[in-house]
Amino acid sequence: MTTFVDRVELHVAAGNGGHGCASVHREKFKPLGGPDGGNGGRGGDVILVVDQSVTTLLDYHHSPHRKATNGKPGEGGNRSGKDGTDLVLPVPDGTVVLDAQGNVLADLVGEGTTFVAAQGGRGGLGNAALASARRKAPGFALLGEPGHAGDVVLELKTVADVALVGYPSAGKSSLISVLSAAKPKIADYPFTTLVPNLGVVTAGSTVYTIADVPGLIPGASQGKGLGLEFLRHVERCSVLVHVLDTAALESERDPLTDLDVIEAELREYGGLENRPRLVALNKVDVPDGQDLSDIIRPDLEARGYQVFEVSAVSRHGLKELSFALAKIVGDARAAKPKEEATRIVIRPKAVDDAGFKVVAEDGFYRVVGEKPERWVRQTDFNNDEAVGYLADRLARLGVEEALVKAGARAGDEVVIGAADDAVVFDWEPTLTAGAEMLGRRGEDHRFEAPRPAAQRRRERDAERDEAQHEYDAFEPF
Repeated sequence: MTTFVDRVELHVAAGNGGHGCASVHREKFKPLGGPDGGNGGRGGDVILVVDQSVTTLLDYHHSPHRKATNGKPGEGGNRSGKDGTDLVLPVPDGTVVLDAQGNVLADLVGEGTTFVAAQGGRGGLGNAALASARRKAPGFALLGEPGHAGDVVLELKTVADVALVGYPSAGKSSLISVLSAAKPKIADYPFTTLVPNLGVVTAGSTVYTIADVPGLIPGASQGKGLGLEFLRHVERCSVLVHVLDTAALESERDPLTDLDVIEAELREYGGLENRPRLVALNKVDVPDGQDLSDIIRPDLEARGYQVFEVSAVSRHGLKELSFALAKIVGDARAAKPKEEATRIVIRPKAVDDAGFKVVAEDGFYRVVGEKPERWVRQTDFNNDEAVGYLADRLARLGVEEALVKAGARAGDEVVIGAADDAVVFDWEPTLTAGAEMLGRRGEDHRFEAPRPAAQRRRERDAERDEAQHEYDAFEPF
């Protein structure tokens, strides 16, 4: 049964925003109470957070679909809907978040580091929030926005200072078991280690972590054996230790050839050229091992390697190796630039950025922009007044002027949005737009035959006088 997973594809979906409420206050002796519809609640986010107690992505391997809760709709009496609950997903330290195309979205290192993998939708405004001096009693509310949904890939790259690399059965697990308190599986057959093992080593005043990477073989960088799966776990290490088996039983292998093969695989994988290397000649407690070590050590030192003869059984040379590693790790930490305090980066928009653009395509015009697309998602197209409000917003944003400049004519097909669910309509330009064009609640003169402005003013005055007369004539009990 799988107990260690370091790469998963996670399907995340944030919560949808709750719809706003269209409501009119009703109370005895107060016939003109006004709008009191509340706003919808925000949808919950899907948040990844580093948790040191988590060491594998196994939970997400078994349950890859995760969804936050939706926001609640608003209610009358100016009651806003409840926000959706954020879904917090713990991940191991060193988790890299990528999109479906392989682009890095976040590198999560350090306890408590967070990343919003999917953002919840905004709640829709109720008609109380939409009321203004010109639109005193809106008969509509805005819909909640859908939450973001998509796929992300999580890759675990072990956060360790030292990586032990070498052929299968070179003795890496044995070394890490005596250098630290780690207890990896140890046996006398190849590929005993199927997952990276992590241990903590104390050498003097320096404390560092050491990782035992599963055995590499020729072709590992192309996916042969286990190498491609676990080479990513050496990317964060400050120093690499080549563990060479001086008591190998295979006659066709020798430590120098093993070293050349592993170095070729590391070069093929890429990104590890500048890491310092040490060589640990392991199993020198075996007579033949000590003899072979004496033969090849001058060649290794001639190549520029710092060589240590060690034995996990007799503990020979382990103290010298651990202190040498501590010095390299300490130098690497000192050379690393100090992390700066969190800064807020402000990127103002260009002066001529209208927030949208009109693109002439084959047979129609497409309006693309964050605001127009969001406004369309928030509009209830079953409500004529809500459609009129959308037209007002688009006109104030300058969409109609941009359509005219792009060559659009009355009756041309206009598409708002870039997705498959974009809104398509036949464009009918208006000379003016605004709340003053709206009559009684639920009506919009733009859906009727055009009338002179003087006639519209007379109708509004008559409606106002009629409403005032009914209010004056009302006698309470």
